[in-house]
Amino acid sequence: MKTLFIIDRVELKYFEFNDLVTNFSLIKELLERGQDVHITTIDKLGLEGGIAFAHCYKAFCERENIFYDKTAVRSEIEDFSLVMFRPDPPVDLDYINATYVFDFVDRNKTVILNDPAAIRDFNEKLHAVLFNDLMPPNIVTSSKSDIMTFLNEHGEIVLKPLNGCMGAGVMYLRDGDKNTNSIINSVTNKQTTLVMVQKYIPAHGDKRVLFLGGEVLDVCVQKLPGNDDFKFNHHCDSSLAKAVLTDSERAAFEPVARRLNEMGLPFAGLDVMNGQIIEINVTSPCYFIREINNHFGIRLEKKIVDFILESCKVRTCNQ
Repeated sequence: MKTLFIIDRVELKYFEFNDLVTNFSLIKELLERGQDVHITTIDKLGLEGGIAFAHCYKAFCERENIFYDKTAVRSEIEDFSLVMFRPDPPVDLDYINATYVFDFVDRNKTVILNDPAAIRDFNEKLHAVLFNDLMPPNIVTSSKSDIMTFLNEHGEIVLKPLNGCMGAGVMYLRDGDKNTNSIINSVTNKQTTLVMVQKYIPAHGDKRVLFLGGEVLDVCVQKLPGNDDFKFNHHCDSSLAKAVLTDSERAAFEPVARRLNEMGLPFAGLDVMNGQIIEINVTSPCYFIREINNHFGIRLEKKIVDFILESCKVRTCNQ
C-alpha cells in the first residue's frame, strides 16, 4: 500500500530520530510492515487541471530509525491508497487552503485520515461546545463586557485563541487583576477576534484521553504544567505522567468518540480536567506513543496501524 503523510514543516526539518511525535512511530511501524511511505508538507501541495498533487519524499527505515530520500518526487494524490493528514496548528489561511486541495481527491480511490474537510469544519476550542454538558462553564466572544461579566461571575477564567496550539496565547485571569483590560484587549485583538473563555479549573495539568475510530482507548497520560506556568507547554518526559481513565470518564466520552468518528474524525484526543473537556484535538492529535508505551508496557503504534490498515481494507472491499 502506498501511503502519504502530510506532516508539519518542523517535523520534516527534524524528521530523523524525532520519536517524540506521533508520526515518527506510525511511519516506522508502517515501514517495518513493508508499506511504501512518503512524506510531504502543506506548502508542497498543489492542483493542475483539477488534479491534486504533492512534491513528496520517500521514507525508509535504517538502524531502528526513519529517514527520507531528500529528492522530491511529484506524485498525484490519488496514486496513494492512504493519506494521513497531520499538519500541526495553527489553523491559519495556509492550513485552510491546504484542506481545499483534498476536495479534488476521489475518496473512492484514496482514504484520508482525518478528513481535511471535517478538520476544516471543526474548531478544536469552539466545537467542543457540541458537548457543552461535559465542559466547564464557557462563552465564545470578542466582547470585553461579556468577558468581564463572565469573570465577575466565576472569579477565575482562562482565555484561549481559537486557532492556537501547545498553550500559545492562552491566558489566566483573576477577578480584580490590574492587567485585566490589557489581557482582554490582547487576546481579543481589541475586541475584534473571537476567543474561548472558560471557568478556570484548579487542577495539576490536564489528562489526554485518546480516541481511535470511535473507541475510547484504555491508556492515557497526564500533561503537567511547567514550573513557571499554569498549563502544559513543553513536551518532555518530566511533563508527562501516567494517568488512569475512570469508569465515569469512559461512559461520558464514548458518545463523543462515536460522534467524532461519524464526522470523519477517527483520530482525536480530549484534553480533560476533573472529568471535564476543555478542548478536542483533531488536527494532528498527539498520542504520546513513546510515553504511553513506557508507562503501560504496550506498543500503541501497532494498534493504531492495525486500525489504519483495516480502514483501507474496508474501503477497498466496499468498492
